[in-house]
Amino acid sequence: MYGIFNYDIASPRMGVKVGEYILDLELVSLLGYFGDLNIDPAVFAQPVLNDFIALGKPVWQAVNQHIKALLSDEQAALADIHDQVFIHQSRATMHLPVRIGDYTDFYAGIHHAENVGRMFRPDAEPLLPNYRHLPVAYHGRASSIVVSETPVRRPQGQFMQNGQVTFGPSQALDFELELGLIIGKSNPLGKPIPIDEAEDYIFGITLFNDWSARDIQRWEYQPLGPFLGKNFSSSMSAWVVPLDELEPFRVEGPVQEPAPLPYLQSSKPGHFDIQLEAILQTKQGTEHRICQTNAKHLYWSFAQLIAHHTVGGCNLKIGDVLATGTISGTAPDSFGSLLELSWNGTQPLALADGSRRTFLEDGDSITLRGLAVDDEFGLRVELGDVSGKVLSALQRFS
Repeated sequence: MYGIFNYDIASPRMGVKVGEYILDLELVSLLGYFGDLNIDPAVFAQPVLNDFIALGKPVWQAVNQHIKALLSDEQAALADIHDQVFIHQSRATMHLPVRIGDYTDFYAGIHHAENVGRMFRPDAEPLLPNYRHLPVAYHGRASSIVVSETPVRRPQGQFMQNGQVTFGPSQALDFELELGLIIGKSNPLGKPIPIDEAEDYIFGITLFNDWSARDIQRWEYQPLGPFLGKNFSSSMSAWVVPLDELEPFRVEGPVQEPAPLPYLQSSKPGHFDIQLEAILQTKQGTEHRICQTNAKHLYWSFAQLIAHHTVGGCNLKIGDVLATGTISGTAPDSFGSLLELSWNGTQPLALADGSRRTFLEDGDSITLRGLAVDDEFGLRVELGDVSGKVLSALQRFS
């Protein structure tokens, strides 16, 4: 996993997570371990990953292989300089890993979409007619994406309460368990990305929490979609897992019926078996696992998201983020939001300490975790956690 960190008086730079430590790639490069790759060590001393990503996939893969070789022979290669190149995470401050130009949030989780439809359109089909034909999305706010551990301020806005339009702090603050795709290659304006080339445009995957004010969202979203209910904050993990690392966990996705149009048809499986969970920590300090789901439940694949995003000619840029939307399974404890877990507040979620939750309270923290495991071959890839604590709304505007 790649990330951006700093420690002591050192400026932000690029590192790799190794257990409880971070391998400082600038120092590794200066010591000559990437010498045959002809990479300027300054690339690893940047405050974002964008310059490294811009070097292209062959370079990412070569650097990754060098790091794996170095770590496999760590005792021999790094024994004398361990304390120089390995920084304990307790000494480090993590930063947003990429400079994000644009952010799009999709609605690729079909079980989440069905649940929302059943809640808000109980007398109609849960899915709108277009859902199985195209990946639905909205254009989000890149400026309010923050790195994990950044507190989230409860937003204020308009919503309906007891039949009256009211202004005040959201009473229905929620999380959404998602994955984020970090774009690693640009396409020219006006040139769509073919689906079988789409994964070449992904640098890596990260955990993503699209915080949502459901009451504000519910009042404002018609006819143009989410706005203030979504733009106050989204949290992203400090760590990005290269897409190549997830190749052993590639699986078939759900059967898509009707068959999508040709530009959305891929020649290979495009889903990944990644176990996901959400942990709620109350202000009293008790922890509760409230959701267990899996990325393979997504209806639309990563490649389909990119192919559809660009089919009209939209140009993606290095560092852009495409989020999947809420990932839910079919079982009640696999729902990736409190909206679903409490069924829009009508069925409060019982916690192990005897308390209940409909939506998030001030002082609550949410942590999302991800893990891909293949016991047969002894493979294990962790996604970096993403966490955030809810702060109370501002008492007044200033």
